[in-house]
Amino acid sequence: MEAKEDNYISSEITEKDQERYLNLVSTDLSREQIKRVTTPPETYPAQKTVMGVHWHPEFIPLDLIMKRVSAMFPNRETELLIPTQHNRLTTLNGFAGVEVDCYTHQFNRKVQLLLHFEASRIEGDRASVMKEMLNYTFKYRNRQLLEFIDTIIEDRFRHLLEFPAKKTGADTSLIELVKFHTRKLKSLIEQNESITPPEMIRNKLIRNYFNLLRDEIKPEQIERAQIFLREVKKIIKANFPLNYFYRTSEVIEEARSLKAGIVIPHPEQFWPILLADYDVDGYEVWNPQSREYTEFLINAVNRQNRTYRRDSKPLLVFMGDDTHFGEKVLDPKDRNIEKEKREIGLHPAWEDRSIRKSLILAGADRKRVIEEYKSRLLEG
Repeated sequence: MEAKEDNYISSEITEKDQERYLNLVSTDLSREQIKRVTTPPETYPAQKTVMGVHWHPEFIPLDLIMKRVSAMFPNRETELLIPTQHNRLTTLNGFAGVEVDCYTHQFNRKVQLLLHFEASRIEGDRASVMKEMLNYTFKYRNRQLLEFIDTIIEDRFRHLLEFPAKKTGADTSLIELVKFHTRKLKSLIEQNESITPPEMIRNKLIRNYFNLLRDEIKPEQIERAQIFLREVKKIIKANFPLNYFYRTSEVIEEARSLKAGIVIPHPEQFWPILLADYDVDGYEVWNPQSREYTEFLINAVNRQNRTYRRDSKPLLVFMGDDTHFGEKVLDPKDRNIEKEKREIGLHPAWEDRSIRKSLILAGADRKRVIEEYKSRLLEG
């Protein structure tokens, strides 16, 4: 009972709880947070070409992100920077982009596509169908968060917690701790629904909420709770119904009607897509979470260009940093260790000597890919 007295302070929503929640979902940045965004840990004055076609501003203003880019690459001469929010179109310097979740029925997997547009092609009613598709798909993250919460707190889902508990060694007291505070979070979401930015209602909200409880819960318990929550989240994501999403072919068809460029990101996470023969401009062969098979993917692109695509536009080799800028403004102790290292436009694989020959054989370098892809986005 002693642990319970330490952790279960009150089941009522207090002013402190409300203040904590509002800080959690706020998109306003403090001076310190602005400094974190605009001041990169390292600069790269020798890099003259900067490409970023897979990165997520989240709620960070684009002008602050561009200040970071200017600081990182002070001598850049050529660039192509297109933001790709999840299921939300975002425009920057004449181009727009989005990362779309969709469903490929042939191999029964959720996949993702990067779509890039010349900005005028999505203005007004020209892209009304695409925008409606994205608005619908955007809501899946809200729905997944609510399923995440209900799985933790509802007795009818108790069986789904057994495997995560066993895997992480979470005992009854830890699980009750997680349930208690997750119930509070659900109450806060419901009470503040009208003023909570929709983009903040996502799985990450639970992680960030528990990190704010450090003044009430011992750090080691927070860490144990986070480990348990990560395993529960895997189950939620794995069980999410795939038929919720539009088919990949439907998304590609609508994107091409708007003369979009299409890139398949981190294809190593869903290998069969390499055989699907989709109408795309290229594959992302490297990003910070997908780099084990970079050389293989470069060679696969080159092989397709030399055989199946000799009479059509060649597939291009892309690299993506997959930067999530929301991580940059968190307190350093609360950041995702792996994600915090990602930087827009920083793709060391372009200079990796171990794959340099494969890149040469594929006719791929940063500047050439930028020029070709930009030409495709502007033509027609």
